Amino acid sequence: MFSSSSSSQSSTNEDDVLELADFVQKLFKNPEQEAVASEIEVLQSIYGENAVKLWRPPRTQQDRKSNYKQTDNTIRYEVELSLLSPHEDVTVRILVSLPVAYPVSSPPQLQLLSRYVGAFGADSGLFGCILRTFISVDGVEWTPDTVCVFDGLQSVVERCNVWYENRLSMEKAGELQREDAKEHSGRHTDIPPIEAENHISSQDAISIEPLMNSLPEGLELFMAEPITDRKSVFVGRACRISHPSEVPLVLSHLMADRRISRAAHPIINAWRCPVGSVLHQGTVSSSHCTNMMFISRRQ
Repeated sequence: MFSSSSSSQSSTNEDDVLELADFVQKLFKNPEQEAVASEIEVLQSIYGENAVKLWRPPRTQQDRKSNYKQTDNTIRYEVELSLLSPHEDVTVRILVSLPVAYPVSSPPQLQLLSRYVGAFGADSGLFGCILRTFISVDGVEWTPDTVCVFDGLQSVVERCNVWYENRLSMEKAGELQREDAKEHSGRHTDIPPIEAENHISSQDAISIEPLMNSLPEGLELFMAEPITDRKSVFVGRACRISHPSEVPLVLSHLMADRRISRAAHPIINAWRCPVGSVLHQGTVSSSHCTNMMFISRRQ
């Protein structure tokens, strides 16, 4: 059974590679599309020949037996990308759409095809961020007569990596909060177990709802002067915390600001907080960002 499945997958990959190769050769025959053809071959050499294939819209099984044909003059293909280290095992699929005027007078368009990034469902914010890659002030600069799909794809990898690490950070903080809640419930010996559980969930549990509008009492953000570099604005913020579960609250407070949530690279953060004898910490790294947050334990 395994051998048959592997053979079928291998056959599909080979068909995709041959189909794209045939399509590229046809592009080379048109002088106006030589740049596009060369760019596709370069992308295959960088990401692997199996990572790039022609995009097919949803079709019936009978339709799949016929050769693929573009329904309009827009060239569409998809690219499978791996996130940055140490998350290379997480991949995303990106649809690349090239209008007729690309690269002479129109930029390409990128779209997220993956519904999940790792174990996390992709949200509208990430989808919109990728869609605006070449039309946003904080996106990738496009120059007429210059191919730029690779630059856009690299930007997508960085954005997805930041988004994914933010989700991991919030998940970790949530787990720590739940562990702390369990320990806290164990100390309420005067309340029956069921009542204690209800008491914790309604009174003491800290919500990590992403659209928190205000910081919890006792938390204060300190903001540095903005720094502008190549049309990007970088803002540093610092906050003292007393428990790791407060990290997602601070991040959610920042993301409630539309100017931040709409940025190409919203947040990069690093935090460290001891709980008892255990030191908890987390980081999110990226080569581009619009907000930097370093959170330390509140004294």
